[in-house]
Amino acid sequence: IGSKPLQIWDKKVRNGHIKRITDNEIQSLVLEIVGTNVSTTYITCPADPKKTLGIKLPFLVMIIKNLKKYFTFEVQVLDDRNVRRRFRASNYQSTTRVKPFICTMPMRLDDGWNQIQFNLSDFTRRAYGTNYIETLRVQ
Repeated sequence: IGSKPLQIWDKKVRNGHIKRITDNEIQSLVLEIVGTNVSTTYITCPADPKKTLGIKLPFLVMIIKNLKKYFTFEVQVLDDRNVRRRFRASNYQSTTRVKPFICTMPMRLDDGWNQIQFNLSDFTRRAYGTNYIETLRVQ
C-alpha cells in the first residue's frame, strides 16, 4: 500500500482536492484532503458501499493535522443488537447529540498534528447501552 495509500478507499472530490504532499513540519508524505464543504470532499473505506471492513478491534487511531478548517470524520459500527450505528466527530459542533442511529459530538484539535484515539467499544456502550461488535466503515 506504500505507493498507493488509497487503493482500498473511495475518493469523492467536489470543489477541493486529495493530494499526497510532503508536510514541512514532519518531513514526511501525508494525504491532504481539502474542500469547500466537508460533505463533498472525503475518502471512505471500504470503497464498495456494499462491503464492510469487518474489523473486530474496538480502537480507531488517526493522526490529523489541524488546517484551521472544518474537519469531521465518521465511523460506522455494528452492535450486539445487530444495529448499524454511526459516530461523527466534528471540530465545528459544540454539543453531543445521540439519536437512534447516529451520535454526533464535538472534537477539539490542537495546533499542528493531533493523534485522535477513539474507543469504539466505550462510545457504543455509553451512547446506546449496547456492545460493540465490529467496525463496518470509516469516512
